[in-house]
Amino acid sequence: MAKVIVTTPLLRSVQGRCSAVIGTMLVLSFVLFTNVPAIPQPATAIPPSTLQETGLYADPDTLQVDPAHLAFAPQYPLWSDGAAKRRWISLPPGTAIDGSDPEAWVFPVGTRFWKEFSFNGQRVETRYLERKADGQWLYAAYAWSADGREAQLVSPRGKRGAYPLAGGRSHVIPGVADCKACHQGGPSEVLGFGTLQLSPERDPGAPHAELRPAPDVDLRYLVDRGLLVGLPKALLDAPPRIAAATATERAALGYMHANCGHCHNERGSLQSIALFLRHNAETSNEPALASTVGQPVRKPAPGQSPDAVLRVDPGHPDRSGVMQRISSRYPALQMPPLGTELIDDEAVRLLERWIAEKGASIQQASAHEGR
Repeated sequence: MAKVIVTTPLLRSVQGRCSAVIGTMLVLSFVLFTNVPAIPQPATAIPPSTLQETGLYADPDTLQVDPAHLAFAPQYPLWSDGAAKRRWISLPPGTAIDGSDPEAWVFPVGTRFWKEFSFNGQRVETRYLERKADGQWLYAAYAWSADGREAQLVSPRGKRGAYPLAGGRSHVIPGVADCKACHQGGPSEVLGFGTLQLSPERDPGAPHAELRPAPDVDLRYLVDRGLLVGLPKALLDAPPRIAAATATERAALGYMHANCGHCHNERGSLQSIALFLRHNAETSNEPALASTVGQPVRKPAPGQSPDAVLRVDPGHPDRSGVMQRISSRYPALQMPPLGTELIDDEAVRLLERWIAEKGASIQQASAHEGR
């Protein structure tokens, strides 16, 4: 085999927020050390001072991405204030990802990821992940110059005011602590490159769906080229998909998986909250349904309305706790708490429609049983 380098109108108050404080509060402890869980510590290696030095480009002058790196697109993208994104992965030659645990792939030492953020056709930042020899992940972010010719390493504290957004807001390049708050919140530090996200059974209704770059990197592509080993055969024979009653529900659950499930899951540090929004590829039940629909809000957040007593109140989006949090950018209320300055209007409309439809379906079922 040839070598392949892979290389609502609901509480829409928009107020200032302090991402550093929130990030510090949310840093979660989880890391994979080769095949053995380990206590995470800050990676000690110093990131390269420029993006070009990370090896992304075959020609730094023309910014041509090395064709040996694999471009990919998850089926449920993370919302980042409407940024357009490009992503690449690089695996050291002769290595493979261990997919024995479909929920927590183990990446070989030397694995590199890049994610480029652009607004209105202008590159603003590129984030970088690299698995070091000690099994930890190195986090770095690079800010692009105004002329788009080079990108310099950002301080570990991040950078505010990276690009102007609507309503006087601006894109924030997160600090390392903010990155780890999300990436260390679940079974794997790698987000967006896993069993559900790379399933060939793509959701046509996924919000913010992206065009898939060539080659079409999915589970079958990786397995056929020996880049992913150990994945249960059943997940190739029947590619994973979110089990849902309707297309709207599938898309809504997929949105929450990508935007909320990295922290709210059954294997992370927030499991005691019992809000499980991450899809499990090996079960037919959807924990997001069981832990939201008709379930009480455990502890109302500041700014949440008194009538929001249920996480999802079928037929009543306006008094559903989940909706109120997604629809706000008040720091103590908003969800997700990091990585976004603007309300995701498309997601708000999708979740409103799902909750309304959920109420209608329950009413229909009750009427049918009463006959």
